[in-house]
Amino acid sequence: MSGSRFGKNFTVTTWGESHGDSIGCVVDGCPAGIRLDEQDIQADMKRRRPGGSPYSSSREEHDSVRILSGLFKGVTTGAPISMTVDNMDARSGDYTSIAHIYRPGHADYVYDKKYGARDYRGGGRASARETACRVMGGAVAKRFLDELGVGINAYALSIGTVSIDRSHLDMSQIAVNPFGMPDKTAYEKAVAQAAQATANGDSLGGVVECVITGLFPGVGEPVFDKLSAVLGQAVLSINAVKGVEFGAGFVAASMTGAVNNDAMFYDGGELKKRSNNAGGIYGGISDGSDITFRAAFKPAPSISLKQETITDDGHNTSVSIKGRHDPLIVPRAIVVVEAMAALALADMCLQSLLSNISTIKRIWGKYD
Repeated sequence: MSGSRFGKNFTVTTWGESHGDSIGCVVDGCPAGIRLDEQDIQADMKRRRPGGSPYSSSREEHDSVRILSGLFKGVTTGAPISMTVDNMDARSGDYTSIAHIYRPGHADYVYDKKYGARDYRGGGRASARETACRVMGGAVAKRFLDELGVGINAYALSIGTVSIDRSHLDMSQIAVNPFGMPDKTAYEKAVAQAAQATANGDSLGGVVECVITGLFPGVGEPVFDKLSAVLGQAVLSINAVKGVEFGAGFVAASMTGAVNNDAMFYDGGELKKRSNNAGGIYGGISDGSDITFRAAFKPAPSISLKQETITDDGHNTSVSIKGRHDPLIVPRAIVVVEAMAALALADMCLQSLLSNISTIKRIWGKYD
């Protein structure tokens, strides 16, 4: 199976299955000299772990991270950083009844067609359990970006049909309510909608918005490796993401050029913009303003409502998914979006060091 590695300069390779003994990742290309310990990783793992609310899987995984390599006296050495967590509460027997059934909305059918075999115990590599590995790697990337003054903050923009009211924006609510919504009124409405969907044996999707601050201008390559393209690939690789948009996004298609263009001006010598419809990226390159994007998550496909489907030996049937599943993906996915954004940014920041001979000379201590 190829495609388990992301990045060119700052890379992460994830490994392991949902119901295997353990899962983990290897981060390579992280510069030496960065202070890092397991608590830096654990803080983000806690945000992703199951069992945090009535609207997440009841699977009890403590996700205690072990860093196996790449550190000496709490500082990165430049060597690959290997991390792992054990799968403590996998119940493979819960999946025996669907061993020969293709679950609607899942990757069961396509895995079987591609590989001629599939791990039906939670979906194997297709399971959202794999995102724990991304969060580990992303936490390392965040520490690197911290050194550069780059911040990444994601939150739930909408859940189901409930969206936040930007006029009531309260960022302190992100850490207070379990849905990560920066609007208390919207959160309360979303809870009611999630409760109804759960009672019906159904699930909800939603949108995660991410804001990147402090990124200097000039990050991104202008052709195939546009910053938006790399960020888009990173976020679209997350389970259940069905779309990504930057700045004004699809709304830009209905604007005129005069409205969509971001007017620029100097204020005390500082470059500012009247709007940020471009989302902080022009021609695939960061302009130094906030980068904003949104990721749309489909509803979780594991629902207890009876659904029409087929078996792996060619028969029609129906299925009602039992076991421990997330009726609501978005709250646990917020930190995964941050992780993939961090990995993409770390990679592109390192790449940007190679774009100008003056920068290379400064690194080598050779000045004109």
